[in-house]
Amino acid sequence: MARIVMKFGGTSMAGIERIRHVASLVRREAEAGNEVAVVVSAMAGETDRLVHLCREAASLYDPREYDVVVASGEQVTSGLLAITLQGMGLNARSYMGWQLPIRTTTAHSAALIDHIEVDVLERVFDAGGIAVIPGFQGVSDRGDVATLGRGGSDTSAVALAAAMKADRCDIYTDVDGVYTTDPRIVPRARKLPVITYEEMLELASVGAKVLQTRSVGLAMRHNLPIKVLSSFDDRPGTLVIGDEQLEDYDMERQLITGIAHDKNEAMITLTGLPDRPGTVAAIFTPLAEASVNVDMIVQSVHDTGGKSVVTFTVPTASLAQSVDTLRKVKESLHFDDIITDTDVVKVSAVGVGMRSNPGVAAQMFRALADRGINIMAITTSEIKVSVLIPEEYTELAVRVLHTAYGLDDAGTAA
Repeated sequence: MARIVMKFGGTSMAGIERIRHVASLVRREAEAGNEVAVVVSAMAGETDRLVHLCREAASLYDPREYDVVVASGEQVTSGLLAITLQGMGLNARSYMGWQLPIRTTTAHSAALIDHIEVDVLERVFDAGGIAVIPGFQGVSDRGDVATLGRGGSDTSAVALAAAMKADRCDIYTDVDGVYTTDPRIVPRARKLPVITYEEMLELASVGAKVLQTRSVGLAMRHNLPIKVLSSFDDRPGTLVIGDEQLEDYDMERQLITGIAHDKNEAMITLTGLPDRPGTVAAIFTPLAEASVNVDMIVQSVHDTGGKSVVTFTVPTASLAQSVDTLRKVKESLHFDDIITDTDVVKVSAVGVGMRSNPGVAAQMFRALADRGINIMAITTSEIKVSVLIPEEYTELAVRVLHTAYGLDDAGTAA
């Protein structure tokens, strides 16, 4: 017997027929003798609808009341799933975040989970029951509903699994696992049977949308296995585990695990900067104070006049704020001009094999150069190399690198 948290996303809960299918998956685990808690998202599109209603009601809405409204989507699906399970003869009941409770900070729409009390769940399991819990929400120390931010249901599920010392957390989505890259771009992409927390974190941070980075980081801290599965078929998924567990699952590791791309990048270039100590700090300090996340940074110096150029990237949504922040400090920075470009994409190669194998970055640069793709910026970590390139070369770059690192599935037609 295992203790499992099953999490179902919005597409899995999109309508009564799909909820019935989800219920059959839950019943299968329960009938296998497992202790099951289920975390559900709102129906696909429902949270966006509720957010839009809040904005229609008032442009400057009360964050507390916003959370009351947007949290209702998950409450509906948890109740409907509990009703469906009861109709199948199972001892199921829904429990709101405040009923367990799931304790959070008071930052409405961006709350962090503080701790989860599991006494209620232990009583449910002792009675052979199934708990259905709405994701994305908890209760603050003021007794208010507090939501965790978009994608927070994954975080709810992993945090719940860690609190109740579950054997694993199964994340059911509309894809059947984690692939070496986007199969829509590369038909030869392979599904990975296993991937490490670090690799999944890096892939998620650079554009892979299968799992939310926050939930993977939480699982990593608690050494909790995550399994990514499809709600719509029974094919084996992808297991996300720690480095030390790899040998138990996969002795033959690729140098590179996957290729990801992220179009949510905007490039900013400041020209005519004085080449002196403190200039770079003067650029990025006000951006940090404005809560702008800076990614890639490149600095070059022009011999003539001792001027320098600094190029960096920010999330596209932060571009206007970044430009406004820098213009306010132009007099102290003494730069000539701000140049922006949103027609760029970040392409990354990720793999724990980089740690012990030199030449990974050189192989990437050579493969792109051979296809005439210019690199505009570079950033690296211990297990990742990322390059910024013109957006028009996105699909070509992903395909070229996927092949260059030997990730193509020879058994799949191109």
